[in-house]
Amino acid sequence: MTPKIISDGILRAIAILAGIALLLLFLYKIQSVLAYLTIAVVASLLGRPIVLFLRRRLKFNNTLAVIVTMLFLIGIIAGIIALFIPLLISQGQNLSLLNIDALQANVENLYRQVTEYFGLSSFEIEQGIKDSKLLANFDFGFIPDFLNSFVSVLGSLSIGLFSVLFIAFFFLKDSKLFEEGLLVFIPDNKESRLKKSIDTIKDLLSRYFIGLVLQILILFIIYSIVLFIFGIENAIVIAFLCALLNLIPYVGPIIGGILMMTLTMTSNLGADFSTVILPKTIYVMIGFVIGQLVDNFFSQPYIFSNSVRSHPLEIFLIIIIGGLLFGITGMIIAVPGYTAIKVILKEFLSDNKIVKSLTKNL
Repeated sequence: MTPKIISDGILRAIAILAGIALLLLFLYKIQSVLAYLTIAVVASLLGRPIVLFLRRRLKFNNTLAVIVTMLFLIGIIAGIIALFIPLLISQGQNLSLLNIDALQANVENLYRQVTEYFGLSSFEIEQGIKDSKLLANFDFGFIPDFLNSFVSVLGSLSIGLFSVLFIAFFFLKDSKLFEEGLLVFIPDNKESRLKKSIDTIKDLLSRYFIGLVLQILILFIIYSIVLFIFGIENAIVIAFLCALLNLIPYVGPIIGGILMMTLTMTSNLGADFSTVILPKTIYVMIGFVIGQLVDNFFSQPYIFSNSVRSHPLEIFLIIIIGGLLFGITGMIIAVPGYTAIKVILKEFLSDNKIVKSLTKNL
């Protein structure tokens, strides 16, 4: 191997690495645009069955069907905003006006009642906690700060709402543009396979995302009923947040349960622990568990069996791998990403034994 060949190889490797670095930097700089595109794709997949229904059953032309679908989606979004945003803003304002010292004193009182009720406290333990100032050093000011920052995030997301709707409109109206762009890079003899793969992916992911919406709605209804029955303040907001957290596989329900338990206990600060706070919290958590049982044994099996058509063990492993590689975001996108890969593998590597085993239900 001559020095010239070696130097050319080194220069080529440096150029490739530089190109990858520039690409990653470019993607980092336009991450908000990528987020808009991702949300728009999901919105278009949710709206696709409506467009197809209007075109095939009601004989609407494509443009009119897309316009009606977008108006329907905008109506849903406007309803959610009208219902939840004022409640979230009110919650944030109320907590920002709280006397943090009083809140801290109430939580310390709740802590003492809990330890006394379960027989965990003694004079030495209380004195040790008092001397260590463990609770005194805990900053309760993060509560209003967190909720106010959450509201500000919602506000910033609303800025990109128009962009998302605009992009989703053209994804629905000119869905073939994306396919034609991909076909440029595909040999002519494989175009039909790619078209079939794209159609299959659209159908499967449309059913998957619609199933997720139904899953959140079912949990929201169950949580709302439970919280209203036991008179928990801001029941709608709490139910919505806990149901939304369920989108994060495995971790989300745990976080939602802790959130619901905490907000239930702190909504009755100053009340007696053994006669008011503990029974109410137990009943609310029973309702939460019932909601999770409905979700685990009805909603999720229905979604996975009728949309992505994958075995629960497959889903579990893929979600864990996605979480290890990309964190929470990886856990959320693992299932749709894995489904798309399976469809493509089935079309282009259908003779492979492993691919046959993984895609036999598609």
